[in-house]
Amino acid sequence: MKASEITHRRVLNVAIPIVISNATYPILGLVDTGVVGQLGDAVPIGAVGIGAIILSAIYWIFGFLRMGTSGLVAQARGAGDGAETKAIFIRGMIIGITAGVVMFALQIPLFWASFQIAPASAEVEVLAQSYMEIRIWGAPAAISLYAITGWLIAMERTRAVLLLQLWINGVNVALDLWFVLGLDMGVEGVAVATLIAEWTGVALGLWLCRGNFMGGEWRDWARIFDRVQVRRMASVSGDIMIRSVLLQASFMTFLFLGAKMGNVTLAANQILLQFVSITAYALDGFAFAAEALVGAALGAKNRAALRRAAILSSLWGLAGGVLLMAVFLIFGGAIIDIMTTAPDVRIEAKAYLWWMVIFPIIGLPSWMFDGIFIGATRTRDMRVAMLQSTAVYVAILFVLMPTMGNHGLWASLTIFNIVRALTLWRYYPALEAKAA
Repeated sequence: MKASEITHRRVLNVAIPIVISNATYPILGLVDTGVVGQLGDAVPIGAVGIGAIILSAIYWIFGFLRMGTSGLVAQARGAGDGAETKAIFIRGMIIGITAGVVMFALQIPLFWASFQIAPASAEVEVLAQSYMEIRIWGAPAAISLYAITGWLIAMERTRAVLLLQLWINGVNVALDLWFVLGLDMGVEGVAVATLIAEWTGVALGLWLCRGNFMGGEWRDWARIFDRVQVRRMASVSGDIMIRSVLLQASFMTFLFLGAKMGNVTLAANQILLQFVSITAYALDGFAFAAEALVGAALGAKNRAALRRAAILSSLWGLAGGVLLMAVFLIFGGAIIDIMTTAPDVRIEAKAYLWWMVIFPIIGLPSWMFDGIFIGATRTRDMRVAMLQSTAVYVAILFVLMPTMGNHGLWASLTIFNIVRALTLWRYYPALEAKAA
Protein backbone atom coordinates (compact mmCIF):
# COMPACT_ATOMS: atom_id res chain seq x y z
CA MET A 1 0.00 0.00 0.00
CA LYS A 2 1.32 3.42 -1.01
CA ALA A 3 0.65 6.51 1.09
CA SER A 4 -0.81 8.16 -2.02
CA GLU A 5 -3.52 5.48 -2.05
CA ILE A 6 -4.99 6.99 1.13
CA THR A 7 -7.14 9.76 -0.33
CA HIS A 8 -9.96 11.98 0.89
CA ARG A 9 -12.30 10.11 -1.44
CA ARG A 10 -11.32 6.77 0.04
CA VAL A 11 -11.88 7.99 3.58
CA LEU A 12 -15.32 9.32 2.68
CA ASN A 13 -16.23 6.12 0.80
CA VAL A 14 -15.70 4.23 4.05
CA ALA A 15 -17.13 6.83 6.45
CA ILE A 16 -20.28 8.19 4.81
CA PRO A 17 -22.21 4.88 4.54
CA ILE A 18 -21.52 4.28 8.25
CA VAL A 19 -22.79 7.75 9.15
CA ILE A 20 -26.00 7.09 7.19
CA SER A 21 -26.30 3.60 8.67
CA ASN A 22 -25.96 4.92 12.21
CA ALA A 23 -28.68 7.47 11.53
CA THR A 24 -31.18 4.60 11.21
CA TYR A 25 -30.69 3.36 14.79
CA PRO A 26 -32.86 6.02 16.51
CA ILE A 27 -35.64 5.45 13.96
CA LEU A 28 -36.04 1.82 15.01
CA GLY A 29 -36.27 2.79 18.68
CA LEU A 30 -38.92 5.39 17.88
CA VAL A 31 -41.00 2.87 15.92
CA ASP A 32 -40.73 0.19 18.63
CA THR A 33 -41.91 2.71 21.22
CA GLY A 34 -44.52 4.21 18.92
CA VAL A 35 -46.30 0.98 17.98
CA VAL A 36 -46.60 -0.29 21.55
CA GLY A 37 -47.64 3.22 22.54
CA GLN A 38 -50.73 2.73 20.38
CA LEU A 39 -51.89 0.03 22.80
CA GLY A 40 -52.93 2.80 25.20
CA ASP A 41 -51.05 1.50 28.22
CA ALA A 42 -47.73 2.51 29.78
CA VAL A 43 -46.83 -1.05 30.78
CA PRO A 44 -46.01 -2.36 27.26
CA ILE A 45 -43.85 0.70 26.58
CA GLY A 46 -41.86 0.10 29.74
CA ALA A 47 -41.60 -3.64 29.03
CA VAL A 48 -40.18 -3.17 25.53
CA GLY A 49 -37.85 -0.45 26.78
CA ILE A 50 -36.36 -2.36 29.70
CA GLY A 51 -36.27 -5.65 27.78
CA ALA A 52 -34.38 -4.09 24.87
CA ILE A 53 -31.91 -2.38 27.21
CA ILE A 54 -31.18 -5.60 29.11
CA LEU A 55 -30.60 -7.64 25.94
CA SER A 56 -28.48 -4.89 24.37
CA ALA A 57 -26.30 -4.78 27.49
CA ILE A 58 -25.90 -8.59 27.46
CA TYR A 59 -25.09 -8.70 23.76
CA TRP A 60 -22.68 -5.77 23.95
CA ILE A 61 -20.44 -7.87 26.20
CA PHE A 62 -19.45 -9.41 22.87
CA GLY A 63 -18.98 -6.06 21.12
CA PHE A 64 -15.28 -6.90 21.05
CA LEU A 65 -16.14 -9.22 18.17
CA ARG A 66 -16.95 -6.24 15.93
CA MET A 67 -13.85 -4.25 16.85
CA GLY A 68 -11.42 -7.14 17.10
CA THR A 69 -12.52 -8.61 13.78
CA SER A 70 -12.16 -5.22 12.09
CA GLY A 71 -8.59 -4.63 13.22
CA LEU A 72 -7.33 -8.16 12.60
CA VAL A 73 -8.91 -8.45 9.15
CA ALA A 74 -7.68 -5.01 8.08
CA GLN A 75 -4.10 -5.97 8.95
CA ALA A 76 -4.34 -9.34 7.20
CA ARG A 77 -5.75 -7.60 4.15
CA GLY A 78 -2.96 -5.02 4.17
CA ALA A 79 -0.42 -7.85 4.36
CA GLY A 80 -2.06 -9.52 1.35
CA ASP A 81 -3.03 -12.59 3.39
CA GLY A 82 -6.44 -13.43 1.93
CA ALA A 83 -6.52 -16.85 3.58
CA GLU A 84 -6.20 -15.26 7.02
CA THR A 85 -8.99 -12.75 6.35
CA LYS A 86 -11.26 -15.74 5.67
CA ALA A 87 -10.02 -17.62 8.73
CA ILE A 88 -10.69 -14.61 10.99
CA PHE A 89 -14.22 -14.37 9.60
CA ILE A 90 -14.90 -18.05 10.34
CA ARG A 91 -13.41 -17.71 13.85
CA GLY A 92 -15.67 -14.72 14.47
CA MET A 93 -18.75 -16.59 13.32
CA ILE A 94 -17.88 -19.59 15.51
CA ILE A 95 -17.49 -17.28 18.51
CA GLY A 96 -20.74 -15.46 17.72
CA ILE A 97 -22.82 -18.63 17.34
CA THR A 98 -21.26 -20.27 20.40
CA ALA A 99 -21.77 -17.16 22.54
CA GLY A 100 -25.39 -16.94 21.40
CA VAL A 101 -26.07 -20.54 22.32
CA VAL A 102 -24.51 -19.99 25.75
CA MET A 103 -26.66 -16.87 26.29
CA PHE A 104 -29.75 -18.89 25.34
CA ALA A 105 -28.81 -21.68 27.77
CA LEU A 106 -28.21 -19.21 30.60
CA GLN A 107 -31.27 -17.05 29.99
CA ILE A 108 -33.02 -17.85 33.29
CA PRO A 109 -30.20 -16.68 35.62
CA LEU A 110 -29.30 -13.83 33.26
CA PHE A 111 -32.83 -12.43 33.20
CA TRP A 112 -33.24 -12.90 36.96
CA ALA A 113 -29.99 -11.03 37.66
CA SER A 114 -30.96 -8.27 35.24
CA PHE A 115 -34.22 -7.59 37.06
CA GLN A 116 -32.36 -7.54 40.38
CA ILE A 117 -30.10 -4.81 39.02
CA ALA A 118 -32.85 -2.89 37.21
CA PRO A 119 -36.14 -3.75 38.97
CA ALA A 120 -39.48 -2.71 37.51
CA SER A 121 -43.12 -3.14 38.46
CA ALA A 122 -44.50 -6.68 38.46
CA GLU A 123 -46.63 -5.96 35.38
CA VAL A 124 -43.68 -4.57 33.42
CA GLU A 125 -41.39 -7.44 34.43
CA VAL A 126 -43.90 -10.08 33.29
CA LEU A 127 -44.22 -8.52 29.83
CA ALA A 128 -40.51 -7.80 29.60
CA GLN A 129 -39.80 -11.44 30.46
CA SER A 130 -42.06 -12.57 27.59
CA TYR A 131 -40.34 -10.12 25.24
CA MET A 132 -36.86 -11.35 26.17
CA GLU A 133 -37.80 -15.05 26.07
CA ILE A 134 -38.72 -14.59 22.41
CA ARG A 135 -35.79 -12.38 21.45
CA ILE A 136 -33.16 -14.59 23.12
CA TRP A 137 -33.72 -17.10 20.29
CA GLY A 138 -31.94 -14.52 18.14
CA ALA A 139 -28.84 -14.33 20.36
CA PRO A 140 -26.59 -16.31 17.96
CA ALA A 141 -27.69 -14.06 15.09
CA ALA A 142 -27.35 -10.79 17.02
CA ILE A 143 -23.83 -11.61 18.24
CA SER A 144 -22.68 -13.07 14.90
CA LEU A 145 -23.68 -9.81 13.22
CA TYR A 146 -20.82 -8.14 15.12
CA ALA A 147 -18.34 -10.37 13.29
CA ILE A 148 -20.02 -9.82 9.92
CA THR A 149 -20.06 -6.04 10.37
CA GLY A 150 -16.45 -5.93 11.56
CA TRP A 151 -15.29 -7.96 8.56
CA LEU A 152 -17.14 -5.74 6.08
CA ILE A 153 -15.72 -2.57 7.64
CA ALA A 154 -12.18 -3.95 7.50
CA MET A 155 -12.67 -4.78 3.82
CA GLU A 156 -13.86 -1.16 3.28
CA ARG A 157 -17.25 -2.47 2.18
CA THR A 158 -19.27 -0.05 4.27
CA ARG A 159 -21.96 0.28 1.60
CA ALA A 160 -22.68 -3.37 2.34
CA VAL A 161 -22.87 -2.46 6.04
CA LEU A 162 -25.40 0.25 5.15
CA LEU A 163 -27.44 -2.21 3.07
CA LEU A 164 -27.36 -4.73 5.92
CA GLN A 165 -28.51 -2.17 8.48
CA LEU A 166 -31.25 -0.83 6.22
CA TRP A 167 -32.49 -4.39 5.68
CA ILE A 168 -32.53 -5.29 9.38
CA ASN A 169 -34.20 -2.06 10.45
CA GLY A 170 -36.59 -2.05 7.48
CA VAL A 171 -37.78 -5.61 8.13
CA ASN A 172 -38.08 -4.82 11.83
CA VAL A 173 -40.17 -1.71 11.27
CA ALA A 174 -42.45 -3.35 8.68
CA LEU A 175 -43.08 -6.39 10.89
CA ASP A 176 -43.58 -4.17 13.95
CA LEU A 177 -46.42 -2.40 12.20
CA TRP A 178 -47.94 -5.63 10.87
CA PHE A 179 -47.66 -7.75 14.01
CA VAL A 180 -48.64 -5.09 16.58
CA LEU A 181 -51.09 -2.83 14.74
CA GLY A 182 -52.35 -5.37 12.20
CA LEU A 183 -52.38 -8.67 14.10
CA ASP A 184 -52.66 -7.19 17.62
CA MET A 185 -49.75 -9.30 18.93
CA GLY A 186 -48.66 -6.64 21.42
CA VAL A 187 -45.22 -6.82 23.04
CA GLU A 188 -44.69 -10.34 21.68
CA GLY A 189 -45.17 -8.95 18.17
CA VAL A 190 -42.33 -6.45 18.66
CA ALA A 191 -40.07 -9.27 19.89
CA VAL A 192 -40.92 -11.60 16.98
CA ALA A 193 -40.32 -8.76 14.51
CA THR A 194 -36.83 -8.17 15.90
CA LEU A 195 -36.10 -11.91 15.99
CA ILE A 196 -36.98 -12.32 12.30
CA ALA A 197 -35.03 -9.17 11.37
CA GLU A 198 -31.90 -10.48 13.12
CA TRP A 199 -31.94 -13.92 11.50
CA THR A 200 -32.71 -12.57 8.02
CA GLY A 201 -29.95 -10.02 8.64
CA VAL A 202 -27.46 -12.83 9.27
CA ALA A 203 -28.60 -14.55 6.09
CA LEU A 204 -28.06 -11.35 4.10
CA GLY A 205 -24.73 -10.75 5.86
CA LEU A 206 -23.47 -14.21 4.94
CA TRP A 207 -24.50 -13.60 1.33
CA LEU A 208 -22.63 -10.28 1.35
CA CYS A 209 -19.58 -12.14 2.69
CA ARG A 210 -20.05 -15.11 0.35
CA GLY A 211 -16.54 -14.69 -1.05
CA ASN A 212 -15.26 -16.20 2.20
CA PHE A 213 -16.89 -19.51 1.28
CA MET A 214 -15.40 -19.79 -2.19
CA GLY A 215 -12.64 -22.36 -2.42
CA GLY A 216 -11.72 -24.67 0.42
CA GLU A 217 -9.86 -22.17 2.64
CA TRP A 218 -12.90 -21.55 4.84
CA ARG A 219 -12.74 -25.23 5.86
CA ASP A 220 -9.01 -25.11 6.63
CA TRP A 221 -9.52 -26.01 10.30
CA ALA A 222 -5.80 -26.16 11.00
CA ARG A 223 -5.50 -22.48 10.06
CA ILE A 224 -8.77 -21.47 11.68
CA PHE A 225 -7.77 -23.04 14.99
CA ASP A 226 -4.10 -22.12 14.70
CA ARG A 227 -2.93 -21.73 18.30
CA VAL A 228 -0.97 -18.52 17.73
CA GLN A 229 -3.76 -16.77 15.83
CA VAL A 230 -6.46 -17.92 18.23
CA ARG A 231 -4.39 -16.71 21.17
CA ARG A 232 -3.88 -13.34 19.47
CA MET A 233 -7.60 -12.98 18.82
CA ALA A 234 -8.37 -13.92 22.43
CA SER A 235 -5.88 -11.34 23.73
CA VAL A 236 -7.30 -8.59 21.51
CA SER A 237 -10.86 -9.53 22.48
CA GLY A 238 -10.10 -9.61 26.20
CA ASP A 239 -8.48 -6.17 26.15
CA ILE A 240 -11.38 -4.65 24.23
CA MET A 241 -13.91 -6.25 26.57
CA ILE A 242 -12.24 -4.76 29.65
CA ARG A 243 -12.00 -1.38 27.94
CA SER A 244 -15.67 -1.47 26.91
CA VAL A 245 -16.87 -2.52 30.37
CA LEU A 246 -14.97 0.38 31.94
CA LEU A 247 -16.43 2.80 29.38
CA GLN A 248 -19.96 1.55 30.03
CA ALA A 249 -19.39 1.72 33.79
CA SER A 250 -18.28 5.35 33.47
CA PHE A 251 -21.48 6.32 31.65
CA MET A 252 -23.62 4.34 34.10
CA THR A 253 -21.91 6.19 36.97
CA PHE A 254 -22.82 9.45 35.25
CA LEU A 255 -26.47 8.37 35.04
CA PHE A 256 -26.67 7.17 38.66
CA LEU A 257 -25.05 10.32 40.05
CA GLY A 258 -27.35 12.51 37.94
CA ALA A 259 -30.38 10.63 39.25
CA LYS A 260 -29.50 11.68 42.80
CA MET A 261 -29.88 15.35 41.87
CA GLY A 262 -33.64 15.19 41.46
CA ASN A 263 -36.13 14.32 38.74
CA VAL A 264 -35.75 17.59 36.83
CA THR A 265 -31.96 17.30 36.57
CA LEU A 266 -32.25 13.60 35.73
CA ALA A 267 -34.70 14.36 32.91
CA ALA A 268 -32.52 17.22 31.61
CA ASN A 269 -29.44 15.00 31.58
CA GLN A 270 -31.31 12.26 29.74
CA ILE A 271 -32.24 14.76 27.02
CA LEU A 272 -28.70 16.11 26.80
CA LEU A 273 -27.28 12.60 26.53
CA GLN A 274 -29.22 12.29 23.28
CA PHE A 275 -26.93 15.04 21.94
CA VAL A 276 -23.95 12.94 23.02
CA SER A 277 -25.46 9.87 21.33
CA ILE A 278 -26.10 11.79 18.10
CA THR A 279 -22.51 13.04 18.15
CA ALA A 280 -21.06 9.58 18.70
CA TYR A 281 -23.17 7.98 15.97
CA ALA A 282 -22.40 10.76 13.48
CA LEU A 283 -18.63 10.75 14.04
CA ASP A 284 -18.25 6.97 14.36
CA GLY A 285 -18.03 6.68 10.59
CA PHE A 286 -14.70 8.48 10.54
CA ALA A 287 -13.36 6.34 13.38
CA PHE A 288 -14.40 3.25 11.42
CA ALA A 289 -12.56 4.61 8.38
CA ALA A 290 -9.47 4.92 10.57
CA GLU A 291 -9.88 1.29 11.68
CA ALA A 292 -9.92 -0.04 8.12
CA LEU A 293 -7.23 2.20 6.64
CA VAL A 294 -4.82 2.21 9.59
CA GLY A 295 -5.12 -1.57 9.90
CA ALA A 296 -4.41 -2.08 6.20
CA ALA A 297 -1.42 0.30 6.32
CA LEU A 298 -0.01 -1.48 9.35
CA GLY A 299 -0.45 -4.85 7.68
CA ALA A 300 1.47 -3.48 4.68
CA LYS A 301 4.19 -2.14 7.02
CA ASN A 302 3.80 1.36 5.58
CA ARG A 303 4.28 4.04 8.25
CA ALA A 304 3.60 6.92 5.85
CA ALA A 305 0.28 5.41 4.77
CA LEU A 306 -0.68 4.77 8.39
CA ARG A 307 0.00 8.37 9.38
CA ARG A 308 -1.87 9.70 6.37
CA ALA A 309 -4.85 7.45 7.11
CA ALA A 310 -4.94 8.69 10.72
CA ILE A 311 -4.65 12.35 9.67
CA LEU A 312 -7.17 12.35 6.81
CA SER A 313 -9.85 10.43 8.72
CA SER A 314 -9.35 12.73 11.71
CA LEU A 315 -9.60 15.85 9.54
CA TRP A 316 -12.94 14.71 8.18
CA GLY A 317 -14.01 13.84 11.70
CA LEU A 318 -13.07 17.37 12.73
CA ALA A 319 -15.19 18.79 9.90
CA GLY A 320 -18.12 16.71 11.12
CA GLY A 321 -17.52 17.83 14.70
CA VAL A 322 -17.49 21.52 13.72
CA LEU A 323 -20.73 21.03 11.79
CA LEU A 324 -22.38 19.41 14.83
CA MET A 325 -21.14 22.25 17.04
CA ALA A 326 -22.83 24.75 14.75
CA VAL A 327 -26.07 22.75 14.68
CA PHE A 328 -26.18 22.44 18.48
CA LEU A 329 -25.31 26.12 18.94
CA ILE A 330 -28.01 27.35 16.57
CA PHE A 331 -30.73 24.73 17.01
CA GLY A 332 -29.92 23.17 20.39
CA GLY A 333 -32.60 25.08 22.26
CA ALA A 334 -35.25 24.20 19.67
CA ILE A 335 -34.23 20.53 19.81
CA ILE A 336 -34.67 20.55 23.59
CA ASP A 337 -38.12 22.15 23.19
CA ILE A 338 -39.12 19.36 20.79
CA MET A 339 -37.90 16.64 23.13
CA THR A 340 -39.83 17.86 26.19
CA THR A 341 -42.80 20.11 26.93
CA ALA A 342 -42.02 20.42 30.64
CA PRO A 343 -40.97 24.05 31.29
CA ASP A 344 -38.69 23.26 34.25
CA VAL A 345 -36.89 20.51 32.30
CA ARG A 346 -36.44 22.82 29.32
CA ILE A 347 -34.87 25.51 31.51
CA GLU A 348 -32.61 23.01 33.24
CA ALA A 349 -31.45 21.39 29.99
CA LYS A 350 -30.70 24.72 28.34
CA ALA A 351 -28.56 25.72 31.31
CA TYR A 352 -26.15 22.90 30.39
CA LEU A 353 -26.52 23.11 26.60
CA TRP A 354 -23.11 24.72 26.12
CA TRP A 355 -21.50 21.46 27.27
CA MET A 356 -23.19 19.84 24.26
CA VAL A 357 -21.91 22.55 21.95
CA ILE A 358 -18.28 21.83 22.83
CA PHE A 359 -18.68 18.06 23.18
CA PRO A 360 -18.23 17.12 19.48
CA ILE A 361 -14.75 18.68 19.40
CA ILE A 362 -13.82 17.56 22.91
CA GLY A 363 -14.89 13.96 22.30
CA LEU A 364 -13.56 13.62 18.75
CA PRO A 365 -9.87 12.92 19.56
CA SER A 366 -10.74 10.04 21.90
CA TRP A 367 -13.09 8.47 19.33
CA MET A 368 -10.57 8.84 16.51
CA PHE A 369 -7.78 7.36 18.62
CA ASP A 370 -10.11 4.45 19.43
CA GLY A 371 -10.49 3.78 15.71
CA ILE A 372 -6.76 4.13 15.07
CA PHE A 373 -5.78 1.80 17.91
CA ILE A 374 -8.47 -0.77 17.02
CA GLY A 375 -7.18 -0.84 13.45
CA ALA A 376 -3.66 -1.38 14.75
CA THR A 377 -4.94 -3.92 17.34
CA ARG A 378 -2.99 -2.04 20.02
CA THR A 379 -5.68 -3.15 22.43
CA ARG A 380 -3.41 -3.53 25.44
CA ASP A 381 -2.65 0.19 25.15
CA MET A 382 -6.40 0.86 24.95
CA ARG A 383 -7.05 -1.18 28.08
CA VAL A 384 -4.29 0.55 30.07
CA ALA A 385 -5.36 3.99 28.82
CA MET A 386 -8.97 3.32 29.83
CA LEU A 387 -7.92 2.18 33.30
CA GLN A 388 -5.94 5.40 33.73
CA SER A 389 -8.75 7.57 32.35
CA THR A 390 -11.36 5.93 34.58
CA ALA A 391 -9.22 6.50 37.66
CA VAL A 392 -8.88 10.19 36.76
CA TYR A 393 -12.63 10.40 36.08
CA VAL A 394 -13.53 9.02 39.50
CA ALA A 395 -11.07 11.36 41.22
CA ILE A 396 -12.43 14.41 39.37
CA LEU A 397 -16.00 13.46 40.27
CA PHE A 398 -15.08 13.53 43.95
CA VAL A 399 -13.50 16.98 43.53
CA LEU A 400 -15.96 18.76 41.22
CA MET A 401 -19.41 17.44 42.09
CA PRO A 402 -19.56 18.71 45.70
CA THR A 403 -18.80 22.27 44.56
CA MET A 404 -20.24 22.44 41.02
CA GLY A 405 -23.19 20.03 41.18
CA ASN A 406 -24.45 18.98 37.75
CA HIS A 407 -21.94 21.24 36.03
CA GLY A 408 -19.28 19.27 37.89
CA LEU A 409 -20.80 16.05 36.57
CA TRP A 410 -20.67 17.27 32.96
CA ALA A 411 -17.19 18.72 33.49
CA SER A 412 -16.01 15.34 34.77
CA LEU A 413 -17.41 13.54 31.71
CA THR A 414 -15.77 16.10 29.43
CA ILE A 415 -12.40 15.80 31.17
CA PHE A 416 -12.76 12.01 31.03
CA ASN A 417 -12.85 12.19 27.23
CA ILE A 418 -9.88 14.57 27.15
CA VAL A 419 -7.84 12.22 29.34
CA ARG A 420 -8.83 9.27 27.15
CA ALA A 421 -7.36 11.08 24.15
CA LEU A 422 -4.21 12.17 25.99
CA THR A 423 -3.43 8.70 27.34
CA LEU A 424 -3.82 7.13 23.89
CA TRP A 425 -1.79 9.92 22.27
CA ARG A 426 1.06 9.00 24.61
CA TYR A 427 1.10 5.50 23.07
CA TYR A 428 0.72 6.64 19.47
CA PRO A 429 4.47 6.86 18.59
CA ALA A 430 4.90 3.19 19.48
CA LEU A 431 1.91 2.35 17.26
CA GLU A 432 3.49 4.14 14.28
CA ALA A 433 6.84 2.47 14.94
CA LYS A 434 5.15 -0.92 14.59
CA ALA A 435 4.49 -0.11 10.91
CA ALA A 436 8.16 0.39 10.10
